[in-house]
Amino acid sequence: MKKKILITIFVIALLLILVNGKLLIYGLQQGWGQFNIIRKAVPISDILLDPNQPDSLKTKLEYTLKVREYAMEKLGLDESDNYFTYYDQGGKPILWNLSASEPYELKPYLWKFPFLGSMPYKGFFELERAKKERDRLAKEGYDTRIRTVSGWSTLGILKDPILSNMLERSDGELAEVIIHELVHATVFIKDEVDFNENLASFIGEAGAQQFLKDHYGDSSRALTEYIQELDDSERFKRYMLRGTQKLDSLYTKIATEPDSIKQQAKNSMIAKIATELDTVSFNNQKYKEIFNKNLPNNAYFMAFLRYHSKSDSLKSILNDYDGNISRMIKDLKKRYE
Repeated sequence: MKKKILITIFVIALLLILVNGKLLIYGLQQGWGQFNIIRKAVPISDILLDPNQPDSLKTKLEYTLKVREYAMEKLGLDESDNYFTYYDQGGKPILWNLSASEPYELKPYLWKFPFLGSMPYKGFFELERAKKERDRLAKEGYDTRIRTVSGWSTLGILKDPILSNMLERSDGELAEVIIHELVHATVFIKDEVDFNENLASFIGEAGAQQFLKDHYGDSSRALTEYIQELDDSERFKRYMLRGTQKLDSLYTKIATEPDSIKQQAKNSMIAKIATELDTVSFNNQKYKEIFNKNLPNNAYFMAFLRYHSKSDSLKSILNDYDGNISRMIKDLKKRYE
């Protein structure tokens, strides 16, 4: 497996040399970061047999294996070597995601990569490198955002591990993130990031609900709690999507104004969106505290378009398949093969 990883990194490096020297450096950094995590990951089977490991960890890892098996057998996601290993983060983030947007337009900054095409975000295994790239973009006038990443996919190329921070999620959220990342390893369309992320988010949520029903039962506490979590999440997402529409309309309206007027109007609109979040009813009041420390910017709003703007159309497509996720995935794989 290590040989396969090193060969993959070497091939990518050669391609990047031909394309862009800076991309080469970035590719090597990312490849090395990924390699280090995979190299240090421990087979889940070894942990389950280790009498010194806590039962709480074993229970969570056994659960991840069941989700993984269900995703492939019942949801039609591709077989892979993903999530057979476990990496202990020591309670610390190990990967950060940087995104950026035009200051007065909901238009993402795009990075171009071999194979993947244009991407509206860029990953870093070192926070300082992410901050350096962020500062460069901020100086050029872009809105920027750095967030930690709790899971990612190498599209089935490498052996993605379960990360320890993933296990801190509820059963429903953990099933969702595993299915989400396995969708990426099954259906990925070059230069169609919004579709890829919307599809993974939608199938992650729908697949997690189906798994919880089959695993625990229709009236189980795990399913009930997850549905409540989704209800809050859905209310927040729809509110923020309406906010993106308001911002988009504003930017069109003030397109010919000087930047000072644009900035003033933008600040006023974003402050209003953040303040009026208090009018939304949530089961968990944490949502009303999201903007207490920092107001969102265009890069933040863009994430809702990237991950959730197509959920209604995807729900309609799933209904055409009578709710059968496996049939839907099968046809998508054929269409984008």
